[in-house]
Amino acid sequence: MPKINHVVIAGAGPSGLLLGVMLSRNHGIRVTVVDADYKINDNPRAAHYAPSAIYDFHRAGVYDDIVKEGFHPRGVCWRYLDTTFIAGMGREPDTSKNAMVVLPLDQVCPIFQKHFESFPGNKILWGHKVVGVEQDEKEARAICEKKDGTTVKIGGDFLVGADGASSGVRTALFGKEYPGETLSKQIVATNVYLPFDERFNYWDSNFIVHPEDWYMAAKITTDGLWRVTYGDDAGLSREEIVKRQPLRFEKILPGNPKPGDYQLKSMSPYKLQQRCAPSFRVGKIVLVADAAHLCNPFGGLGLTGGFADVGSLYDCFAGIHEDQLDEDILDKYSEVRINLWRDMIDPMSRANFHRLWDDDYKEDRENFFKMCEKANDDPVWGKNVAEAIHAIRHDFTQYYKTKPAALNGAQA
Repeated sequence: MPKINHVVIAGAGPSGLLLGVMLSRNHGIRVTVVDADYKINDNPRAAHYAPSAIYDFHRAGVYDDIVKEGFHPRGVCWRYLDTTFIAGMGREPDTSKNAMVVLPLDQVCPIFQKHFESFPGNKILWGHKVVGVEQDEKEARAICEKKDGTTVKIGGDFLVGADGASSGVRTALFGKEYPGETLSKQIVATNVYLPFDERFNYWDSNFIVHPEDWYMAAKITTDGLWRVTYGDDAGLSREEIVKRQPLRFEKILPGNPKPGDYQLKSMSPYKLQQRCAPSFRVGKIVLVADAAHLCNPFGGLGLTGGFADVGSLYDCFAGIHEDQLDEDILDKYSEVRINLWRDMIDPMSRANFHRLWDDDYKEDRENFFKMCEKANDDPVWGKNVAEAIHAIRHDFTQYYKTKPAALNGAQA
């Protein structure tokens, strides 16, 4: 007899919705999502999905819809501020099964939502802010505050905190302290129509190396929208950042463009943080993605790590549901995912960020660019480098009581 009938997920973001789709499509588990907001978040956020994430997009049955709207990028490179090319990898797009796909999250999440809501019994409760949690031997419950100030309890066999950096679930478990640090810089993510490729021969993804005026410019839609993410003073307010944006663009971007030279669609400042919760599991309550850990976005390891959490937790829930695993596998989930954050995500994301501006990382930078050259000269070796991101995943089906590859949802 199946052991999981209903899962409650806090957070209608990419990780929460992806997990919900996987559980419902592959195992018929009913899922309720609660979210403090009233719609999908449409701020400029991630847009690049690594091979490790694409693997789970296939398992969720959402890949075809995403790749139809998105595209496979033509590589990534590093340049100096004057646009001089330093090094790059993957000039031609990879179109293999798990190749990277680009599509902004504000277009991906509605795809997840459409799939999620297509399964009987699934629902998203908007305007439900998690203000507390409780649990007993039978279920875990999210205590949610509604817009009118009343509270309601939403219970399920498990509660998943996928409600972002300011997670109400994590706060209820561990208090407001989120161990780690806020870095001394902040970034500004912008979406802009400015044809870097046509005017300046930019690749689809470009990291600009400079002590002060570092930035990233990447094409994120097929109609030519670009994401430009640049650094600014950590002490500036949002209003000051918005006011400074035209001057920053004119100073740092090639051609010194003025506002009439581009079409700015949206912008959002972000504090850079490297943080990890003390545990990702307390009884029947589990944390994933930004609710569990944070890192700066350079290299995309925040979202990539979040989706890797989802894949791991999905395998655990599927194993429990099919009586292939006991619930104590969730302790293993917490241990493994914390170790992967500490040993891979945190150091790699820090190196990706410091490589852009910090002369203390000069040797690392030079060695990294040599690796890029080798990857370009040797496509087979380069493909292996690209696929090394799969190490961020962990196959929990290896702990199943029986291990036939045909197990529903198991990794082949």
